[in-house]
Amino acid sequence: MKFSYSAINKDGTTINGTAEAATKDALAASLSRQGARPLVIKPEKGSIGGKVLFTSKVKLKDLSSFTRQLSTMVSAGVPLTRAFSTLHEQTDSDTLRGVIGTVSKDIEGGMALGDAFEKHPKVFSDVYINMVRAGEAGGILDEILKRLATQLESDSSMRKKIKSAMMYPLVILVITILAFFAIMIFVIPQLGEILLELGGDLPVYTKALLAISEFTSSNALLLIGGFGAITFSVLRYIKTPKGKYVFHSLLLKTPVIKMIITKIAIARFARTFSSLMAAGVGVLDALRVTGGAIGNKVIEAELALAAKEVQNGKQLSEPLSTSKHFPPIVSQMIAIGEETGQIDVILIKVADFYEEEVQTTIDGLSSIIEPIMIVILGGMVGMIAISVMGPIASLSQNIKG
Repeated sequence: MKFSYSAINKDGTTINGTAEAATKDALAASLSRQGARPLVIKPEKGSIGGKVLFTSKVKLKDLSSFTRQLSTMVSAGVPLTRAFSTLHEQTDSDTLRGVIGTVSKDIEGGMALGDAFEKHPKVFSDVYINMVRAGEAGGILDEILKRLATQLESDSSMRKKIKSAMMYPLVILVITILAFFAIMIFVIPQLGEILLELGGDLPVYTKALLAISEFTSSNALLLIGGFGAITFSVLRYIKTPKGKYVFHSLLLKTPVIKMIITKIAIARFARTFSSLMAAGVGVLDALRVTGGAIGNKVIEAELALAAKEVQNGKQLSEPLSTSKHFPPIVSQMIAIGEETGQIDVILIKVADFYEEEVQTTIDGLSSIIEPIMIVILGGMVGMIAISVMGPIASLSQNIKG
């Protein structure tokens, strides 16, 4: 690890610096051998091997690959210390490599795997940690790791599909905005001067376009600064607990987006809750952890209320049957699972169904959004063309007359 230290040299002067060592004691011994008396030795936050770690997130595909490989090694009977040593050499992610090294040292020191993972909340979620702990307690760590790998791969696949579906519309939207400002600032003012020099009464829509262009040109910096300030303020607000809840509420009231978010939330709930139940985690703890993994504060609050109902003696299917966001089929499937004692198996089927629904919805949405964006871009170009060419055509007719 990398440490920063302060020590007194032989001549009584204070020296400060950084050095790498296995432990604080090892660094203290090294300084003493050099004739320096250590005063303060502190590990640099999130550093190992001279590299600053944990400053960037671990990609989902890297984490799922690590989990799958760890599951295979544990299933084959490889000791955890040796498994982590092997994975430390194989991983391509610097951040994950540092985490694996730290976890390996904690395990060598006698720490449980779940506790070692808990020290890295930015890498391992509550779901991950709770399932690993349950796997350790039940002696089924390899099976739990397989479930986690499958779940992470499913999440990674869904995110890729969503990003891929939204990439084209976002690119078109950005191009449209940039083109609008470029035309309003550089093109329309010059065309406006030509039209005014030609004389004649301009149509209302042409006057409106010229007014918009003049306002945009005169206040370009103000508009850009205002847009940036509003964007920054909104992003900062939605990071607060209240702002996040309000933002998620608005998303659940927006047509089309509401349907996609709800289906994604149900798929995550079903797969996560199923995995936790299969690992032997209690219903209340599973609901708490699952709520945080869904990614929507409104639905998380709804699950928290359901957990209170369960704590009062009700079956989970009862409060979910009156939910605003969980369809009746989900509560009915959970009720069947409660009756048969196979709630984890049934919820896996629910998760598979809703993940397919999400994919179908996204594919359909992307095919609808593309022509809409093209129509919007074409409409903008058409409006500008009519506003400019209309007066010219009118003037040409007057000349001919």
